[in-house]
Amino acid sequence: MRLCDLPPFTPAIIEHVEDVLTIDPIAKRLRELGFVQGEEVSIVARGPISADPLMIQVGFTRFALRRAEAQRVHVHTAS
Repeated sequence: MRLCDLPPFTPAIIEHVEDVLTIDPIAKRLRELGFVQGEEVSIVARGPISADPLMIQVGFTRFALRRAEAQRVHVHTAS
């Protein structure tokens, strides 16, 4: 499942960040910000128009991501 498809307030675990290009600066930046395998993540809020941006929480830190950026993050629900 992709992060952008995760229901709000559903805890999930990051599997990996997908590189769209051979050298992908957005995927690299997401990893630098803490979007790495094994981290817990959830969607805290969605924007009012077309649900963009998404407010994402990784650990104790919150980020605003566009849906296109969140689509690069693959997750599975935490059990």
